[in-house]
Amino acid sequence: MEWLEASTENCPVQRTLDVVGEKWTLLILRDAVNGVRRFDDFHRHIGLSEAILSDRLRKLVSAGILKTVPYRDAGSRSRNEYRLTRKGWDLWPVLMALGQWGETHALGAEGPVLDVRHTDCDAPVRVVVECSAEHSTLTPREVTARLGPGARPRS
Repeated sequence: MEWLEASTENCPVQRTLDVVGEKWTLLILRDAVNGVRRFDDFHRHIGLSEAILSDRLRKLVSAGILKTVPYRDAGSRSRNEYRLTRKGWDLWPVLMALGQWGETHALGAEGPVLDVRHTDCDAPVRVVVECSAEHSTLTPREVTARLGPGARPRS
């Protein structure tokens, strides 16, 4: 069976996009990675409607990417903060890769909003693809993609 004959129903890219493949969701995750936790802060910083924000936050909590943690400011009612779970933090390299692509191909003349650097040596952080045997950075020409055990014929 070849790639074009395989069903993409079980494709991990497709399943990931089903959860986080919408613009506002990725911007919420970008902000969460950068320490935003409260509804009002997401709303103000991203600039989307309260209804869309509520819907996206609810979906991210339902998917186990964010969790809610109650808080109460003095004189106010109890509310929830939104914090990344381990599953949410596992999306950090995806966000870094999107940012890296954007810096290379879609950045304005003013430069990037964030300058992400390694805390120990202050070098810029970059996302790379490597094999599990820790060989050097790989390019698409150095990898072979084969159908995996979950591949099924298209119907």
